Amino acid sequence: MHIKNALSDWVGRRAGRSLSLRARLAGGAALLAAGTLLTALTLYLGMTRVADRLDTALQAEARMARYATLSTQVSTFLVIATEAVQSGLDPLARADRVAPVVDDLRDTFLALRADLEIAVARAESLGLDAQSRHATQSLGLARMEALLNSAVTGLSSPTDDRDRLRAEINTFASSFDPLLNHAVNSEALFRNRSLAQIDQLRGSLSRAAVAIALLSLVLALVFYVGLIRPQFGRLDRLRAAARQIGHEDFSVSLPDTQDDEIGQLYTETNRMARALSLREARLREDRAQLSQTIDTRTRELRAANSELARIDENRRRFFADVSHELRTPLTVILMEAQLGRKGMPDHEAAFATIEARAARLNRRIDDLLRVSRSDSGVLELDPVPLALGPLLDEVVEDVAAEVATAGLNLTCDPVPSCTMVRADPNWLRQVLAGLVRNAVRHARAGGQVRLAPLPDGTGVAVIDNGPGIPAAVQPRIFDRFARAGSAKDKGFGIGLALAKWVVEEHGGSIAVQSPVPRDTALGQAPGTKVSVRLPVPNA
Repeated sequence: MHIKNALSDWVGRRAGRSLSLRARLAGGAALLAAGTLLTALTLYLGMTRVADRLDTALQAEARMARYATLSTQVSTFLVIATEAVQSGLDPLARADRVAPVVDDLRDTFLALRADLEIAVARAESLGLDAQSRHATQSLGLARMEALLNSAVTGLSSPTDDRDRLRAEINTFASSFDPLLNHAVNSEALFRNRSLAQIDQLRGSLSRAAVAIALLSLVLALVFYVGLIRPQFGRLDRLRAAARQIGHEDFSVSLPDTQDDEIGQLYTETNRMARALSLREARLREDRAQLSQTIDTRTRELRAANSELARIDENRRRFFADVSHELRTPLTVILMEAQLGRKGMPDHEAAFATIEARAARLNRRIDDLLRVSRSDSGVLELDPVPLALGPLLDEVVEDVAAEVATAGLNLTCDPVPSCTMVRADPNWLRQVLAGLVRNAVRHARAGGQVRLAPLPDGTGVAVIDNGPGIPAAVQPRIFDRFARAGSAKDKGFGIGLALAKWVVEEHGGSIAVQSPVPRDTALGQAPGTKVSVRLPVPNA
């Protein structure tokens, strides 16, 4: 078994060095096709020869039948001729009496001659012996026909000598019968020989079929052992290598001893495995570096978060401390101002101003604390039904000093007393004050800022006559750290991002429009209009 496998591998290697797999498969297919053609040709030639022998035997059988007919006709001729002689008929009557039988005999002779001519022509393919035999039969047939003509001539001779006429008939009968028997025996012998040749051909064809079958089996076995089975083994190795690669094991090493199609596939598979192995190694290195980088960044982020948490805690503590430190003296100032107003009527106006300024400073401290708490991501809202008019008055009071310092003119349109919104008053005041401060910073050149209730009574608009906001910037105006212009003014105020967040947490909306429509514009400058809409009570 080992020797057989080694032989098949050696045959495969030798064939692989000289021929491609496609050429070897084509050669094997051509060899099998040649075997098939050889089988078909052998069967065709054998069947043709069998058909020729069978046709020859059938023709011999047909001639034997004609000889039998001839024998019957000769017997009839002898009976009629003997009767005519016994009856003492004259020559003319005797000739007329045997004429029909003689005509039949001559027709039979004519048919036999035609059959023999065909047999002689066909005998050329059967051999010289058969052709000579048919030529001999033709001579015998000519002698039988000559005997018939002699007998007919004798019966037609002008004589009434019965003995002589009977002698003619006896001579014909004694001479004709051996010739006829010889012809029949020759045809029987020829027929039997043809049948024997058919049997021989059948045996030869059977042996040839067995030999071709054995040869085909041997060729198929050689084809399978020498070509097919080695390729199956190579394909099995290739499938195992593909499965190994599929399991991410790239230590594949297929033999590249053959330069056929499968050998080339082996080479490409080895190259692919090496490339994947290198890529996996690089990925492993990159993954290790990435993991190290992530660990480093994670530690840095944790440290930064810890630092930010510490800073935020310090900031909160600072705001709480500042608020506490400021609220205590403010409370004292408010109490002293209230007591002064009651105890010193002459200075009531001064004490009222001190009380108002202290209250405003207290609100600013509350605003500062709310903004600092909003940085934690949670808004503490307390929405209540709120009259919009008094709230706008507080906004104007909060920003009056800044507006005056900037040299701007702040106007507030009258608000119907029935205009109510649902909002947290402190947060809404802070949002509107922040919008006015933004207008003061960015629209100082225009000189005018206007607070106007929306026509439907659901909010308020802050309008200025500054340079406006470019259209490309407007989609980002509410983003954190966005700036609408190049103003460098700094001061306490609420950004637009926080304003949007506060308004949307109330369930409302905020929108910017620049340039301002002509019917609401404050001059020829483009200007900016920021509209704040809020839910209304019981809506």
